[in-house]
Amino acid sequence: MGKFEFTSVFARELWLFLAFKESMGCAGASRIYYLRSFDAYCTEHNVRSFDQQAIEGWVRFKKSSQPGSSPSWMSYIRDFGRWMRTHENPDAYVLAESWKSEFYRSQPYLLSSKEVDAFFGSATDLQTTSPWRWQSVAFFGLMHSCGLRTCETRRLQPQDVDLTAGFINVLWSKGNRSRRLPLNDQIIAVLADCDKISRQQFGQHRSAFFVSSTAAPVALSTPGVMFNRIWNQAGLPLSLGGKLPHPYSFRHHFAYANIERWMAEGRDINAMMPYLSRYMGHATLDSTFYYIHTSPDFMDGYATLVQESQGMIPEVGFE
Repeated sequence: MGKFEFTSVFARELWLFLAFKESMGCAGASRIYYLRSFDAYCTEHNVRSFDQQAIEGWVRFKKSSQPGSSPSWMSYIRDFGRWMRTHENPDAYVLAESWKSEFYRSQPYLLSSKEVDAFFGSATDLQTTSPWRWQSVAFFGLMHSCGLRTCETRRLQPQDVDLTAGFINVLWSKGNRSRRLPLNDQIIAVLADCDKISRQQFGQHRSAFFVSSTAAPVALSTPGVMFNRIWNQAGLPLSLGGKLPHPYSFRHHFAYANIERWMAEGRDINAMMPYLSRYMGHATLDSTFYYIHTSPDFMDGYATLVQESQGMIPEVGFE
């Protein structure tokens, strides 16, 4: 973390929270920027209680100063509230999820099967001297086969990947939620090859499952850089002025490919959505139903599916 100060009554808690997030591999500059803004607001307005009036007052202030922006920054103050409630103040206010209701997600880039095949064909022959020469297929293959977020893949520790039992543990991800995901035989073999070479290169106790040339955890921007290099090496086109593919596109692809497969198999999509939601680590079913909207074959039935889903949710069945 850079050299800066917190000046509000919450200064100590803010430092402890950032240290906690950094220990979990979450050291983003955006979080620091918005929490410094919150700290300055509290100092200027003499806020001394972490209550609903104070938190929502700052949120309204930020919304008015940057109209039309994505509300993703609200997750930082919401996450801080959860941490405060757990560690410092059981009465701390946690920003309600309803504050995100005004945000409309854009249509993501939808990978085609041909693009996926061409991408991984290129990844197997990536021309680089860095660890991405042997870990590209494993990194992006894990995102593709398990629908992981990019940050979840970056933060995996060697002990989180159990190739004997065939699962990975995604710990303390978005919203401080954890989950265990099963792996198929193909991705187990790919991960095993990657792990074997990485152990030969960096020893038995490396800092993360996927690493940089210095054996450090993969930096925030690196997956995007490597994705673009593999995409370009494959000769895949890029849309001028339109939607562009990126690592997160594999997570989108995982979701809508499963939805389309279940539809082709004649399954009840409403009954399957809670399973997909739990697997992908979503906080609510709304986030999962969004992927019905992204799937071209489901656009017409989106409203009907959402309406019929009320009261039809079975037990998820995950431990």
